[in-house]
Amino acid sequence: QVQLVESGGGSVQAGGSLRLSCAAAVYTYRAYCMGWFRQAPGKEREGVAAIYPGGGAAYYADSVTGRFTISQDTAKNTLYLQMNSLKPEDTAMYYCAAEEATDICSDYAFEYAYWGQGTQVTVSS
Repeated sequence: QVQLVESGGGSVQAGGSLRLSCAAAVYTYRAYCMGWFRQAPGKEREGVAAIYPGGGAAYYADSVTGRFTISQDTAKNTLYLQMNSLKPEDTAMYYCAAEEATDICSDYAFEYAYWGQGTQVTVSS
């Protein structure tokens, strides 16, 4: 069982930065892939980035590569998403998610069993 709580969203102008956080409460000893997803109004939920239990980045969506960085602090059980050079098209609800780790951390939302409530990111031009 995993409980996830996101924070750090907000409104920024294009070119600005935000850092999202996801505090994880883990009640079962497992290794988990942790991921960030986002969903804009009228669009499907898409994978943004994911990280392996050991800390290496599993993937970044092409649209965020070079601008976003996923990381985690295992001592604090917290996942981060540093977002730089934000664009209006980054506007979405951002979700933290967890799945029991296998060889590959997926970028498909349906693979993830645990989800946070989301935090809104709005980027104005």
